[in-house]
Amino acid sequence: MYPLTGIPVADPVIAARPALVVKIDNASGARPQTGFNAADIVFEEIVNARITRFAMVFHSRDSDPVGPIRSGRIQDIDMFGSYNRPLFAWSGGNKTVTAAVDASDLVNLSQLRVGVYFRTTDKPVPHNLYSRTSALWKKAPAGSQPPVQQFSYRRDGDAVAGSPSAGVDVKLDSINVNWKWNASKGLYFRQMGGKNHFDAAGGQVTTNNVVVLAMNYLPGISDSPDAQTIGTGEAYVFTGGNYVHATWTRTDRLLPFVLTADDGSVVGLTPGRTFVELPRVNLTQPLPAP
Repeated sequence: MYPLTGIPVADPVIAARPALVVKIDNASGARPQTGFNAADIVFEEIVNARITRFAMVFHSRDSDPVGPIRSGRIQDIDMFGSYNRPLFAWSGGNKTVTAAVDASDLVNLSQLRVGVYFRTTDKPVPHNLYSRTSALWKKAPAGSQPPVQQFSYRRDGDAVAGSPSAGVDVKLDSINVNWKWNASKGLYFRQMGGKNHFDAAGGQVTTNNVVVLAMNYLPGISDSPDAQTIGTGEAYVFTGGNYVHATWTRTDRLLPFVLTADDGSVVGLTPGRTFVELPRVNLTQPLPAP
C-alpha cells in the first residue's frame, strides 16, 4: 500500500519515490490555494497570531501546479523527520532557518536552490510563488527512498472506532476552522472563518480523516511559534463519521506520531487522505452526532 494513505499501490514507480513536503501560504491574499485534495497528508500549523501555514505532503499523487509557496519554520525540521529524508519545497527563509534546514535530513529544494518555481500574475507578491510537483520530484537526489507509514489504517471489514460525530471545530489562534462530515460523500468538508474553504479549481477542501493534535508552542526564532512535536499530548481523531478521543505520543523526530485511544488500542484511520490540525491545547471542540 502507499505508506501515506493506506491505499493499495497502483503504480510501483510512484510508490518508490520520496515524500515531497510543500509549504503553503494561508494569508488572505494567497487564497484560493492549489494542491489540497491531491496531497496525501496536509498539516496546518500556527506561524503567528494572525495566520496559519500549511505543509502539503505529496507521495501517491501529483499537483501541477502547487502553491502559493511560502517560507519554512524551524518546527518543520522535527515535524517531518519521520518521512525518510523528504524533499522540502519552500520559498526560503532567514539565515538561521536555512542553515538549520541544510543541517537536517530534509532535502532543501527552496526557490534559491532549484529553478523550478514561477510567479503568477493573479496574486500580489509574495503570495504568487508556485511550482509543480512533477518538476520538484525531478530534483530528488539519487538514492532517495519512499516514506515510511505514518498512521495505522483500518482493514476492509474493520469497524470504525469511536462514537458518531458531525465533525469538529478547531481554533488556531485567530483562525477558526470547522470540519463537517458528509456521510453521502464519505468525506469531511472544510470551512474557515465560517465560510466554505475552496481550492483554486473551485472544489471545497476535503479529507478522509481529520487528526487534531493539541500542541504546546514555545517562542522560536523572532518569537515565531514553535510546535513541540516530540512528547505527548491530547489527540482528537475524526474518521468515518466517528470521533475517537486519544493521546498522541512521539519519542523521537525520526518516528511517526502514535495515536492511542483511551482504551489502549491504536487508532485506525480510513484509508485515504488525512488532514492534521495543530492547535494549542484546549482549543478543540468535537461536534455531537448529526
